[in-house]
Order: sequence, then structure tokens, then C-alpha cells
Amino acid sequence: MTINPYHGLGDFHFWRKAMTDPAPGQIDTVRRSALIEPHHKVATLGSCFAQQIARHIMASGLQHYDLEPAPPGMPAELAGAHGYGIFSARYGNVYTVRQALQLFDRAFGTFRPQEAVWAHDGRYVDAFRPAIQPGGWAHPDDVLAGADQHLACVRQLFCSFDWLVFTLGMTEAWRSRLDGAVYPLAPGVSGGSFDATRHEFVNFSAGQVSADLNELVTKIASVNPQGRILLTVSPVPIIATYEKRHVWVASTVTKARLRVAADEAEHAHPQVMYFPSYEVITSPAAGSRYYADDLRQVTEAGIKHVMRLFSRHFMQAGPPAATASNIEQDLKRAQLHSDVVCEEELIAASLENAQPDGKA
Repeated sequence: MTINPYHGLGDFHFWRKAMTDPAPGQIDTVRRSALIEPHHKVATLGSCFAQQIARHIMASGLQHYDLEPAPPGMPAELAGAHGYGIFSARYGNVYTVRQALQLFDRAFGTFRPQEAVWAHDGRYVDAFRPAIQPGGWAHPDDVLAGADQHLACVRQLFCSFDWLVFTLGMTEAWRSRLDGAVYPLAPGVSGGSFDATRHEFVNFSAGQVSADLNELVTKIASVNPQGRILLTVSPVPIIATYEKRHVWVASTVTKARLRVAADEAEHAHPQVMYFPSYEVITSPAAGSRYYADDLRQVTEAGIKHVMRLFSRHFMQAGPPAATASNIEQDLKRAQLHSDVVCEEELIAASLENAQPDGKA
């Protein structure tokens, strides 16, 4: 019999055995994992989808590392509106790798942006987390003082986590022409005012994202050599593009660049691992089950599939049994997790609130 290199490979190597034959909710895309112990401090950072993993960590008894908790007695709903308990620090959504890299540099005092405070409705907001304080602050000095306090927490976070779950979300961003500072939202969406002489659009290439991620991982290792990083790519399409092309094409390019960067980082750094939640949600086996009617938000069924895999491969107890009946029940419910905090959605909201002539 003729022998070729594919003989003897496991089922996961082959499309029919790995994708066609299993029930959609039982497809397992994870091939590399490590155990997260109950005492490990698990930090979260990134785009909106990272919040789903943070919630699962908290609900599963693992230690979600929170360095900037809500003040004692603050109601949960109010705390969430002020950015507490959503991620491991009160930084809001960190959409691009460049933004995360600059967050590290700001926390360690090697980068001080020139435009860090934006005016907004007679008050002031933090340009790097503009939605974190409903109503803003009364004075620019209050914004800067709050930022210093916040960055001290971020510095401690980078130095002391055991695991960092970092969800990569976007490559499009707006940055300062003055010093290259990258913002989570365009000036004018939720504070500030766009000025073409001071601000510019950028769409980071795959090479730039890879270089930024490599630099970030290296810098984190310099202050926390034992820390491990679990990368994911958000399966949520971008809500808008500034590129002159269809938003779905722009979103596909964005996710491809992020996925390449994550793959290169995993191969370059032994402490980095990739968790394929993006592949689970966008799988052709899922059909339309894992996206809501808006074709963007991930349904409960999709989230539960991802979290079953996370539990199976990274947690000691493993997931609850994924029987055919409870998978089908999840698919029928398929309801949207609408309380996820996603600052990107302010882009659409700002347009809906505009006058017919386009002016706010």
C-alpha cells in the first residue's frame, strides 16, 4: 500500500471528521491548552467579546483579577455604567493592539500623550476611555488625576497577573498627529472634536499589528516573566468602517490581520496561546445560529459553545455535559446578550442622534 504523510493523523486534521460529522454544537477546535488553576489571577483586556470570557471566569469559580473594583456599596448597574467589573481595570474597550501597547507605556510612564482630555457637553472626559464616566468630570485636572490613579492599577495588573486573556478586535483607529496616540473612538463621537490638522485615520496592516503584539508581549515579559497570555480574536464584525469599501469586506480584512498577528505571536512566544473562539462562531457548521438578527451580535448558543470549550480545555472541573438536548435548547433560545458594554456602538448612536443635515 502506498503511504503518504497524511496517514495516521488524528481526526481533527480532516474536514469531514472534524467539521462535517460532529453535531454543530460539539465541534471542538482547541488543540493546545493549559490548566488555569483556581488560585491563578486571570486578567481580561480587549474588545467587547472579552467580557463574555470574563463573565464565564467569574461564574466558574476562577479568580477574575480586578485591580480597580467599584466603591463599596455601589449598585451593580451603576458600577457597570462606570466601567467597574467589566474588565480587570477600568480601561473600557481596548480595540487595537497599538492602543494596548500604548496603555502599557502610559502605565509605566514612558509615553505621555499630549491630548489626553476632551471637552464634552460642558464637562470633560478621558480621551482614552471616553465612556467610562457618565456625565464626565468637572475639570480637566480631575480627568488627569483619575487617569493617574487608573494607570497605577494597570501597572500593577501587568506586573502580577498569572493569565491575561486579550481579545483582539479592530485594526481601524483614529490617532493624534501630534504624537501618534491612538484613541478607542474617533474624536467627536463621545467627546472632543475632530480636527484634520490634529487627528488622522489609520488602518494598521497585518505587519504593524504583528510588530505591536510582539512588542507588547516582550514588554509584559520584562515585568512579569511568569505571566501567560491567552489570545482570542473577536468574532463580532466591526460596526462601521472609514475605508471606502463595504463594511463586510473591511471587517473581513480586519479579522484576517488580527488572526495572522495572533498566530505569529503564538509561534514566537512560548507564554502565548491562542484560543479559537473566532473560529467557533464563524464556522460554516454554525449556519445562522451563532449570530443574532442583526448579523453581528453573538447569540447565547454561540457563547455557550465557546465557553464549553474554554471549560473543557482550561479548567480542572471541565464543562457541564453537552448533551444533544441541551445543545438544541441553547440553539432555540439563541437570545442576545444585550448588556455587553461596547463603546464602538457609540459610533452608530452618534449618527442616529444627528440632525437630517448631518449636524449633531
